[in-house]
Amino acid sequence: MPIRNPLRRQPSTTARHRILPALATAALTALALSACSAPTNNPRGPEFFDWSDVQVAADGQTVKLWMWGGDDQGNAYVDDVLAPAAAAQGVTLERVPIADTKDALNRVFTELQAGRNTDGAVDLVWINGDNFRTGKQADAWFCDWTGLLPNMNFVSDSDPLLTEDFGTPVEGCEAPWHKAQFSFVYNSATVPNPPTTVEGILDWAEANPGRFTYPAAPDFTGSAFLREVLYSVNGGDESVPSMYSDEAFDELSPALFDRLETLAPSLWREGSTYPATSEQLTKLFADGEIDMMMTYGPATLTALVENGTLPETTRVLTVEDGTLGNASFFGIPSNSGNIAGAMIVANEALSVEQQVAKADPAVWGQFTVLDLDALSATDRALFDDLPQSPVVPSFDVLSRNANPELSAEWVPALDDGWRTRIAAR
Repeated sequence: MPIRNPLRRQPSTTARHRILPALATAALTALALSACSAPTNNPRGPEFFDWSDVQVAADGQTVKLWMWGGDDQGNAYVDDVLAPAAAAQGVTLERVPIADTKDALNRVFTELQAGRNTDGAVDLVWINGDNFRTGKQADAWFCDWTGLLPNMNFVSDSDPLLTEDFGTPVEGCEAPWHKAQFSFVYNSATVPNPPTTVEGILDWAEANPGRFTYPAAPDFTGSAFLREVLYSVNGGDESVPSMYSDEAFDELSPALFDRLETLAPSLWREGSTYPATSEQLTKLFADGEIDMMMTYGPATLTALVENGTLPETTRVLTVEDGTLGNASFFGIPSNSGNIAGAMIVANEALSVEQQVAKADPAVWGQFTVLDLDALSATDRALFDDLPQSPVVPSFDVLSRNANPELSAEWVPALDDGWRTRIAAR
């Protein structure tokens, strides 16, 4: 099965006000993205006809993995577990920490703009959502390669979390890495009777002034919270069309911003400011300044409790109306000079050994993308034997009534609306 490699087209975006550093960075990044467009080039090789071709081409390559560097457990997993496994297959894996995934995409666009089409600095990117869509629209991703990965045999080809990325068809342009479930987190010592719905959480916040807040958009977690509330105030996910349209936004978003405007005076610091990042939100919770927070990576909480970062009484809330679910992926830029090596790393990351290690809360605690029913009894048992957490329910429980992610176009539209309606109050 030959692999083709296209190039071409254009990205998008916007910004403004109060959560100063994050918004300023987002604005500059958006401008950079919209200013850079990949030039028109002829598709380039290499073409691999089978996995052995990939293995031969990958031997001795060094793969630069660009990934958000703010997760210490994730960094340690890549450095101490995934990199040695790649090395055993003749590939050197080097992690390049970045503050925002857009930084990687900007670098790729800049290089393509300059005609650097075969030896780019970015070989592999931890990605999903809007960045994937932007890169795909610009033909900046290497595509049609995941079908060659042997370990894709253990990934369901009908799981909507893995066949679409925020409404954008994956179509062999990225390989799954792990699943995530948006979750609300509370301190059971200070919230003995937690609410069980999203609206109940907002009501609780109003009844307990100053004890709740959320990250400012466009922080990834803050953006997700907007979508959660959008679903809640409009009668659930079935009432909100997955695909973005100006008509749907104009009809459905006012209820969201009205609700958040009403909520604002009851938030931490009366909504005069918001945490710029999910890490700042977690620190407020750890310091006891708020009693409830949110995360799109609940599996990491167990270790944070065990190492004393979070209170022992930290618990993940299961919400009756469900929460958003998505998956993280690996994307290979079309101008990578080490495509074969990047494929080796992506395939290794999907192995049972790596997925089990990554799912262990003591290592990283990320939910597997493997179809457990497709595994042998022996391999399945490795997942069954993972330690249970008193903090986080199992993925089966946590993802019950899971809500689908909206298409990526919804994200910047809601972020912009929040900045003009809520942050600019």
